[in-house]
Amino acid sequence: MQIGKFQVVGTLGSGAHSKILHIRRAADGRNYALKVVPIDGPEEQKFFDQAEHEFRIGQMLDHPSLIKVYALETVKDWRFRVRKAHLLIEYVNGKTLDVCPRIPIPMLVQVFERVADGMVHMHRRGVYHSDLKPNNIMLSKAGDVKIIDFGLARIKGEVKDRIQGTPEYIAPETAKHKMVNERTDMYNFGATMYRMLTFRLPPSVVSTEDGGLPIDAKTWKKLFKPVDHYNAKVPAPLCDLVHRCLSYEAVKRPERMSEVQGALDHLVEALVKTPEDRLEALEW
Repeated sequence: MQIGKFQVVGTLGSGAHSKILHIRRAADGRNYALKVVPIDGPEEQKFFDQAEHEFRIGQMLDHPSLIKVYALETVKDWRFRVRKAHLLIEYVNGKTLDVCPRIPIPMLVQVFERVADGMVHMHRRGVYHSDLKPNNIMLSKAGDVKIIDFGLARIKGEVKDRIQGTPEYIAPETAKHKMVNERTDMYNFGATMYRMLTFRLPPSVVSTEDGGLPIDAKTWKKLFKPVDHYNAKVPAPLCDLVHRCLSYEAVKRPERMSEVQGALDHLVEALVKTPEDRLEALEW
């Protein structure tokens, strides 16, 4: 199957009203990912708007830990109505963290450090990811880390009238006030680290029993179990960092993602002792 100058190699996955294809340019054999978003009527315009938004965000960013979004193309019918959107995206030969085999802690800390590095870049550009979680982070077979999916990203100063994000990772102030900022991204990141270190989720800040209403701090803290409750092998400084990122009260989290990145830099220095500890040595 061909799409323009590209050969379709296979299907990489699917998302919310989209399919991700692995494509290869015939001229030079270069690989890409192509997000195909069908638009079957006016009621699906929101999916095209989201693709446009993702392209716009991608053009604002340039960092090795952030997936590159190269181009947006539309396919129109004979009435010039948009029927498909194609997003041309960097291809990553790897897996998302949620389906990776168990990763040793020294390697996992390097993944976290590279994610934090990418998030620092986003925040300096005035962009908040808003949906950071293991299945939005890819690890390539070469040891590269890529944050993906900017469809829910928020540009500083822009206001949205609805809550967006994944309930298991969403920050309390997002659930309560639709707030998105550096510290809400930090909470998402804390929940991601917690999940990868314990194979469990922190308690959701959204109650499933009360129609999706946010739960209060007292209830959340009662439900919360520290990282080392589930995994005693996690070093105390890493546990402490995860717990600070997951503070129910935003003011108790680190002030900037750069502070989190710095702490992870120190942990990498402390835990990565041999070439076998390097992320590039991970065997799939």
